[in-house]
Amino acid sequence: MLKDSLTKYKRIVLLTDGYSTPFLAKTAISLLRYRGDDIAAVLDKEHAGQTAQQLLGYGESIPVVDSLDQIDADALFIGIAPPGGKLPAQWKPIVMEALRLGMDVVSGLHDFLCNDESFVVAAHERGAKLIDVRRNNENETAKAVDFRRECLRIHAVGNDCSLGKMVTTLEIQKGLQERGCDAGFAATGQTGIMICGSGIPIDCVVSDFVNGATERLVLAHQDHDYLLIEGQGSISHPAYSAVTAGLLHGCAPDGLIFCYESGRENVKGFDHRVIPEMERIYSAYEIMSNLRHPCKIIGMAANTRHLTEEAALAEMQEMESRFGVPVCDVYRFGCDKLVDAAIQLRAEIVD
Repeated sequence: MLKDSLTKYKRIVLLTDGYSTPFLAKTAISLLRYRGDDIAAVLDKEHAGQTAQQLLGYGESIPVVDSLDQIDADALFIGIAPPGGKLPAQWKPIVMEALRLGMDVVSGLHDFLCNDESFVVAAHERGAKLIDVRRNNENETAKAVDFRRECLRIHAVGNDCSLGKMVTTLEIQKGLQERGCDAGFAATGQTGIMICGSGIPIDCVVSDFVNGATERLVLAHQDHDYLLIEGQGSISHPAYSAVTAGLLHGCAPDGLIFCYESGRENVKGFDHRVIPEMERIYSAYEIMSNLRHPCKIIGMAANTRHLTEEAALAEMQEMESRFGVPVCDVYRFGCDKLVDAAIQLRAEIVD
């Protein structure tokens, strides 16, 4: 986990220049959604003069600028998560300018800034920091500890990648807090870490240590009555199933939220592969989780972005009948049913 919390930054510029699309700039969009008060500007030269709301759909009147010298900022955050995780070559002068201005630079890319000697020299000269969120030194296997019984652990899983698992857990945390409950969030991905300030980038942990890293992350947050644990990948994904399984056993959840996107048929990144039948994946999660700790799926989070409101409501009703658990689209209709399910589970096994 990071030594210093990223929440200390209160004047952030989000860099999305030339990559300001919902798919590529999802890190920036999530930061605008959950840390909007800390965002000073978005940097995109082509769209300078617009607002973040106009460009990315969030951020209201936060300005879009074409240079760093227009904004009094304390950090530059890399706002994209492109395939391959490389820093765009044309961004190097922007990062150098940020360092020359004494700004810390925070990146969640696989391409670590600290491996670029010119960045290291510039940061040292100006007393700035290079923070690679995915960089870690996790090197311990799991100990199969017994977590604090009073900490109810809720983990988001899914039938594929990029379904909204992070947003689902953040929204349930918020919903519980609004009802006066003590609810924490454990971030396992770069965007979640940038939002809440700390966490473990589980997709960059050596495979033998994924369970142990997750275990230590939960131990660090088990003082909460409810702990929402961000999910990654899918147990059925051809590339990322190992990370998903390690998270599942490392956090030993009491309850799962099953996430899916309505209408998605093919595995993300593998268009020639069909996502297995939902009932099979649903069952696999319950079987896998119970090998470590008693657990059940308590609700489903539907991503209905491609449906009309009427069709989305019908879809959720049909899925509730099909699986016998509450179903919400937390983006469109809120997460009250899932909050109710978490509270009910606590009443069953803790209170």
